[in-house]
Amino acid sequence: MKRLFPKLLILPIFILFVTSCDVFNDTEGSGGTNDRFTIDYETNTTFALEDINNNLTLFSYLYPSIDIEEISNNVKYGVTVYILTYNTIINKEIKRASGLVCVPMGDGSFPILSYQNGTNTKHSNAPSENPGDPSFQLLEMLASTGFIVIIPDYLGFGASDDMFHPYLDRTSTVRTVLDMVRATKEFANNHINVSVSDDLYIAGYSQGGWSTMQVAKEIEQKYSNEFDLKANASGAGPYDLNYINEYVINQTTYPAPYFLGYMFNSYVNLGLPTPIDEIIQEPYATKIMTLYDGEHSGSQISDQLTTNISSFFTADYLANYGPDGDYAPVDSMLLANSVAAWETTTPTLIIHGMNDTFVPKEVSTAIYQDFLALGVRQEEVTWMPLVGMDHDDGVVPAGIASINFFLEIRGE
Repeated sequence: MKRLFPKLLILPIFILFVTSCDVFNDTEGSGGTNDRFTIDYETNTTFALEDINNNLTLFSYLYPSIDIEEISNNVKYGVTVYILTYNTIINKEIKRASGLVCVPMGDGSFPILSYQNGTNTKHSNAPSENPGDPSFQLLEMLASTGFIVIIPDYLGFGASDDMFHPYLDRTSTVRTVLDMVRATKEFANNHINVSVSDDLYIAGYSQGGWSTMQVAKEIEQKYSNEFDLKANASGAGPYDLNYINEYVINQTTYPAPYFLGYMFNSYVNLGLPTPIDEIIQEPYATKIMTLYDGEHSGSQISDQLTTNISSFFTADYLANYGPDGDYAPVDSMLLANSVAAWETTTPTLIIHGMNDTFVPKEVSTAIYQDFLALGVRQEEVTWMPLVGMDHDDGVVPAGIASINFFLEIRGE
């Protein structure tokens, strides 16, 4: 499961424009006496309006099949990018977390757009550690359309890279994202004198799509008085983790074993009582508990695992996984961290590549049908199939579709 825009193979050209922007670290501060969430911040980058327009023009030439006209028509501001450190909670303990906050340079009251990035295993690739990565810079520049764009690192990265990443853990993920929204409002009001509207837009792809759907449900069911959620755009998320698990164990091979290892590494660290070597064969069981150290990329981890399912999982797990018996704790953990449809009243865009072999499209088609079965109007939930696209192919179109979706709703 990848971050946004991993297939920008032409990024060296893109960087020629990006590097003309001013990069500096001379504006720093710390949380004040009125702050509950903000710990500290520093200015990282600014993008001039001209540079943003130049980059979008280049992007339109390189990706002629992707419509960015709506985005280009809404570019109005230069952008300042900050690295924000803030307080969140995991397991009832306060923890430092971090992420990027991208602020339009101009007058107005701006809504927040929170983008939850996809699976990352390297500390050096976290948004706050590598804000100059062109895949993040394109997101940063989208603040020029009048959104305060935030990109949480997730726990286990950035300011909290001294702990494991609780991958696909609903409780900590939702809390980390919502606390960053809270911290951003506090930071903008108390430290940089920028007005933030109550409107919130959320988007993500892959792990980020799952995170976004989880956050949307939590807001609507528990925090609707605090957050005015205007739109949810979720792409290729593994919403039903039990379905994903059953899909994988019924395959002969699976192309991204590092995803499977990441999930079980996380759940063991979170207290899964089932011994890892009863689920996964050696030597992979031992490797899974050591490879996710922040130093290895997903492909490097996959190279030390196996794509062969009968060699990866134990024979007993393949034969007996289910809600009863020895593997009931695994089933319960997956169920607890899945997200089911609810009676949403928020405009929702569900996106998925039809040739995706990492996250099968059925998890998206199923949640879409479940929304409708609950009586959600088709005007509220939109299904967007990406015909002929696999998991990686869908990243860029899904990202652009999400922004266009938000601009359309914001313009209503």
